[in-house]
Amino acid sequence: MRLRLSSGRLAVPGGRPVKLALLTVVATVAAFTGLLVTGGPASAHGAPMNPGSRTFLCYEDGLTSTGEIVPQNPACAAAAQEGGTTPFYNWFSVLRSDGAGRTSGFIPDGQLCSGGNPTFAGFDLPRDDWPVTHLTSGATYAFRYNAWAAHPGTFSMYITKDGYDPTKPLAWSDLDATPFAVADHPPETGPVGTLDGHYDWTAQLPSGKTGPAIIYTVWARSDSTETFYSCSDVVFDGGDGQVTGVNGGASSGGTTAGTSAGTSSGTSSGTSSGTSSGTTAGTTSGTTAGSTTGGSTPPTGTACTATFSVTNSWSGGYQADVTVANSGTVPLLGWMVMWSEPAGNTVASSWSANLSTMDGQQMAENTDWNGSLAVGASTTFGYVANGSPPTTAPSFSCQPG
Repeated sequence: MRLRLSSGRLAVPGGRPVKLALLTVVATVAAFTGLLVTGGPASAHGAPMNPGSRTFLCYEDGLTSTGEIVPQNPACAAAAQEGGTTPFYNWFSVLRSDGAGRTSGFIPDGQLCSGGNPTFAGFDLPRDDWPVTHLTSGATYAFRYNAWAAHPGTFSMYITKDGYDPTKPLAWSDLDATPFAVADHPPETGPVGTLDGHYDWTAQLPSGKTGPAIIYTVWARSDSTETFYSCSDVVFDGGDGQVTGVNGGASSGGTTAGTSAGTSSGTSSGTSSGTSSGTTAGTTSGTTAGSTTGGSTPPTGTACTATFSVTNSWSGGYQADVTVANSGTVPLLGWMVMWSEPAGNTVASSWSANLSTMDGQQMAENTDWNGSLAVGASTTFGYVANGSPPTTAPSFSCQPG
């Protein structure tokens, strides 16, 4: 990883209780043989945790013990009034599939925090009461970005100029033209699709800053044109990463200087069930949930399943369909399916999905037109593979994106 660093006091953002539930089902599906199998790693996207993005902290603020989103912060409540609570459950999906790392001239002024994605327009509202992280100007800070999926790429962090007014729409002219730090392919640790999966790096915060500001992060994938955009509201007041404006305005203290990263907590559990008919049946599902403050586990929110079937085969190849269904309790804004082809097989073509590879696995992501799925709705993509149809059921995993 290449990172521009400077020495300085270490301000660490950990310590606040992570109240999140990772409301996601990781679904694993069996092949046409009807076998019940367990899925491999799943993937989707991510957002800043330290300092927390608007979507991340508003999700923390609004999540109740029943899994319902009821924002307490007034700005988060206004965002819910603007666009509903579905964007809160999909806090990790502020992206543009056609972004290609573009910034000014691509994302319109006034839409920076949503990345120009209308689903997240509520998070563009110009207000001075968003949840905020307290920092010290010039300190060396431990950044953490959730790896809901382990995509390779570069993280560029911009800061607003002196005199920034949070009650006015954020424009590109409000940001310094060049990022104050760039993390080039930082290491990813922990399991994806959980709070414990993340990228970590340290960088020096801009010097000479006082008062409110926005740290604007652009994550440009190096394996596709997909790009993620986020606003983290901060205030330079000598803080060490404390967060205020969440859960009725309570403050969670930062940890002592000299440590290297914030902390997160989560527990995971999985259940599996399935049927076998000898044809295309076989479905397995598991749940992943982070423990809330107080130890309770809220119910599942965003979830999906992927069901695989071979629709045709011939000497040296076969064709397959994969049906992706929203099995959760809230609408999906996107999905991602991963699987491993048998040794020696290659995927020759695909349709109704954007296909790539990650860590040696096939990865299919929704297109612009089939990512949004209402509760209970489904969509199908297909592919043609060179090689023999699998004799052992391949493992498919689906995760909201």
